[in-house]
Amino acid sequence: MTAFIQGLRYNLKGLRMGLRTGKLLLLGLVRLVVMIIITITAATIILENYLEILNLMWNKPQSMWIVWLWHLVSWLMALLLIGISAVVGFLAAQLLFSVVVMDLMSQLTERALSGQIKQGGPIPWYSYFFYLLRQEIPRVFVPVLISLLLLVLSWFTPLGPVLTIVSPLAASIFLAWDNTDLVPARRMAPFRERLTFLRRHFAFHLGFGILFLIPVLNLLLLSFAPVGATLFYVEQIDAGNANPTGPGVAP
Repeated sequence: MTAFIQGLRYNLKGLRMGLRTGKLLLLGLVRLVVMIIITITAATIILENYLEILNLMWNKPQSMWIVWLWHLVSWLMALLLIGISAVVGFLAAQLLFSVVVMDLMSQLTERALSGQIKQGGPIPWYSYFFYLLRQEIPRVFVPVLISLLLLVLSWFTPLGPVLTIVSPLAASIFLAWDNTDLVPARRMAPFRERLTFLRRHFAFHLGFGILFLIPVLNLLLLSFAPVGATLFYVEQIDAGNANPTGPGVAP
């Protein structure tokens, strides 16, 4: 539970730092504007058809005794779909250019904390750009798309109620990892090692990512998430490696 709360704290801590630092604020606002435009478009399309989606799961009952429950589920479904539209906006923004903006925000944060940026080695900028894009495939697109696929499957299987809850939680964890993975990816750490990092700090990623499920607020948090994730890595992981008796997060 401590790691979970720490994830919440670092997400909000990164937001505060991003809003107070000029360059980080500018980069975060660029991401925010792009995600808002894409999210509004996606939400409009989804919400126009959300009743049809709800009816696939549960047809409106005739009994007045339980119709209130159907309306409650309808309202929750609308909120959930808005959250999904934000994830779609995030993925589209990543595909366009945000992976570079995220890495730049992470570098600015690391430099502000430690005075330097640790990298795996000098490589040409164009090679580094394509390296970042390659990281996005296993780090973001596949996990989040799997989560969305589970959500769709929940509409057509008896496990629907369980999968409906698990799928957004899984997506939030992967979105958190997308940000905490910026530093080790920049240092050219092997993918298996970075995946192990996710497993060892699972509770932290759940706490960091759970806020991404809050409609509207998630757009702002996603825009500045690289800041909080880098703060965590530098303050906890790097500090813990430098001083094994220090405040590093326990697996």
